[in-house]
Amino acid sequence: MSLILYLYVVTCTLKLHKLQEIKIPTIKETGATFTPEGMANVIAKKIIESYDFQENIPLTITDPSCGNGILLSAIDKQIPTPNLITLKGYDINADYLKETKFRSYKSSLEVYQDDFLSIAENIGGLFGSQEQEKEKYDIIISNPPYVRTQILGQKYAQKLAKQFGLKGRVDLYYAFLVQIAKLIKENGILGVVTSNRFLSTKSGISVRKHFEENYEIIEVIDLGDTDLFDAAVLPAITIARRVSNPKKTKTKFTKIYKDLSGDDRERKKKDTVYDLLESNDGYYLVDDVAYKKDSGTIKFMKDKESTWTLLTSDETLWVDTIHSNSKGFVKNYFKVRVGIKSTADEVFLDTRDKGKFDCLEQEIIYELITSKNIQKWSLGNKTNIKVLYPYNMDSEKREVLPIKNYPKAYSFLKEHEERLRSRKYLIDGGREWYELWVPQKPSYWKLGKLVFPDISSTARFFYDNTGRIVNGNCYWIPAFNEKQERLLALIQGITNTEMMTRYHDIVFCNKLYSGKRRYMSQYVENYPIPNPELKESQHIIDIVYKLRKAKKEEISILQLELEQATLIAFGLIPK
Repeated sequence: MSLILYLYVVTCTLKLHKLQEIKIPTIKETGATFTPEGMANVIAKKIIESYDFQENIPLTITDPSCGNGILLSAIDKQIPTPNLITLKGYDINADYLKETKFRSYKSSLEVYQDDFLSIAENIGGLFGSQEQEKEKYDIIISNPPYVRTQILGQKYAQKLAKQFGLKGRVDLYYAFLVQIAKLIKENGILGVVTSNRFLSTKSGISVRKHFEENYEIIEVIDLGDTDLFDAAVLPAITIARRVSNPKKTKTKFTKIYKDLSGDDRERKKKDTVYDLLESNDGYYLVDDVAYKKDSGTIKFMKDKESTWTLLTSDETLWVDTIHSNSKGFVKNYFKVRVGIKSTADEVFLDTRDKGKFDCLEQEIIYELITSKNIQKWSLGNKTNIKVLYPYNMDSEKREVLPIKNYPKAYSFLKEHEERLRSRKYLIDGGREWYELWVPQKPSYWKLGKLVFPDISSTARFFYDNTGRIVNGNCYWIPAFNEKQERLLALIQGITNTEMMTRYHDIVFCNKLYSGKRRYMSQYVENYPIPNPELKESQHIIDIVYKLRKAKKEEISILQLELEQATLIAFGLIPK
């Protein structure tokens, strides 16, 4: 089944928006791929284990975006009562349907070149009959089209969200999940593979809420960075039973991620990653790649907007200890802000062409902190990165400067005027053509601030008091008084520890490929903080002040002292 069905974007867009012209995304742009056979077999097996089969009762199974038919084939091979089964596959792509029909099946197979979203709305498909019956199914197995907001386009995504009652950033598979719930029978089983992003991001609120309100969630399998798909998507499998009034039950979870610790612990060898699903929790080797498997029960929060927390029993005890020794979270003390966004970095930044601003008026040229030059306790070697920032630095609100007062900068920007004016969203907002899209509050840059990159393989929380501006690939937290500056020191110390990195990984579960992590505001704002008034917290602050001034050879010793002090503050080791 297609993970990203590029033609589906085109047809749904034409249908829902009645647009006359649209650029068709290519396979290369969308990264379309099919479900691996091993994963298809896992989904089919989990569905069969969960469904209450009864003899001589006909069943209908469908895949609403069947692609090459791999999922239908997988469940057909494992189904216990083939003579009573009808398989139905829908897809917008005729060539994919030919592949589906080419496979051998023991059950009856029907395929339709049609638009599943339209069928679910009972308005007829693009290629099928306008009288297409709105049938309900006993089992739905699916890998719905995964098309990101960036590819869909903002206007299309917004209309899709409105039509299907979705919030946050919208991916096309969100709409599929909403429609699937309309076409699955009471007590029917859904087995679906999607991006794992919905488990831990704000944009996944709609999906999590949808599952909780329409299903008894049986099991979630997070396959993380296992590279099972050709595309750069971290997959998760969800098995759920459709019920009208779902109750919170113990939902089993399994998560398998690459183990990048590099230690020499003993690891059992397995032939495939899928073999780990049938194995005990622990450490494994598959083709010389190290993996760690964990399982447990999902912790559903009362707050509907909270993420699903996938913790083992040991992890639950560890996290609960931290929370019981906390005095709130970062969000209780500070607001995390994103850096500036120009939407024309080639013009406003000098990261690629060093020195291009040397001949301009230096009153509006500032040093820039980006993800490339930030370290835990200092800036790296690439410190001479600059930004053209035409704003009044004494103004808390955005106050753009008259650019003609800076003739050299004006002449430089005029060379790029066509490019800058093409940012229609900025012009439509009543802004000057030479402005940054997100300039933030200019007067805040002079404040002491904690800065950290959005994406990083390690925690890099740096304190800056030089007035530098922060780029959009980083986040920052300003301090407005001495008390807040000390609190930022406490936060900097805790966030730069291995303890908090472990907390980040197991609570937010958002690792990307190659061991990289997202340090978005929604995660950092939910980092726990010990009581700032405690002696242990004051000790952490003192260590941080030393680390900010430490010589290179002193840092490792102070870092070890910081780790121990943080463990004590959170009650993880005795005082």
